[in-house]
Amino acid sequence: MTARLLPAIAAMAVIVIASNILVQHLFGPWLTWGAFTYPLAFLVNDITNRLHGAAAARRVVWVGFATGIACSLVGSQIMGDFGPLVSFRVALGSGVAFLAAQMLDVTLFDRLRRSAWWKAPLISTLLGSSLDTTLFFTIAFSAQLAWTEPGNDVSWANEVLPLLGLGPEAPLWVSLAVADWGVKLTIAVFGLIPFRLIVARWAARVA
Repeated sequence: MTARLLPAIAAMAVIVIASNILVQHLFGPWLTWGAFTYPLAFLVNDITNRLHGAAAARRVVWVGFATGIACSLVGSQIMGDFGPLVSFRVALGSGVAFLAAQMLDVTLFDRLRRSAWWKAPLISTLLGSSLDTTLFFTIAFSAQLAWTEPGNDVSWANEVLPLLGLGPEAPLWVSLAVADWGVKLTIAVFGLIPFRLIVARWAARVA
C-alpha cells in the first residue's frame, strides 16, 4: 500500500513546499502565487481517496501536514524585512487549517463516494476549502486573536478598506481571504477535469 501511495505522497509534499515558497510572492493586491498551487492539495487528496480509500488519503494528509510543519520551522528561521518569513500565527493558522480542512475533505468524500462521480470531489473540496480559508486567515491575521502572538504586529492586515477595493469596508485580511477563497472555488470546479481523467485512466488499467 505504501508503494502505491508514493505518487500521491510525493505530489502532496511538492504542493506544500511549492506553496510555502510561492506565498512569499505577490500576485496583484489580494493574492500570492501560492494561492494557485495550494488548492491542488485537495485534488491529490480526492484522487487518493477515490483510488485507495479514506485511510490512504488520511496518510497522505499527514505527510502534507508534516511537510508543512517542516516548511514553517525553516521559514521561522529566515529573516525578512519585517521579521521571520513565517510568524508563529501564520504557522499555527497554516497547520490547523490544513489538517482540519483536509480531514474534512476526506470524511465528506468518503460519505459521498457512491453518489454521482462529481459530487464527492466537488462538495468535499468546496467545503474543505471554505473551512481552510476561514481558519487560516482568522488565526493568522484577525485582531481578535492578537493575544496568540503579542509581539507580531498585524495592524497592516486589519486596516479597514473597501472589500476587494470595491465593496463595503472590512479589514484588509478579509479581502485577502475572499480572494483566496475565490481561487480555491474556481480550482475546485476546474479540478473535476483532471480528477475524472486520472480516475478513468486508473480504472482502465486495473480492469
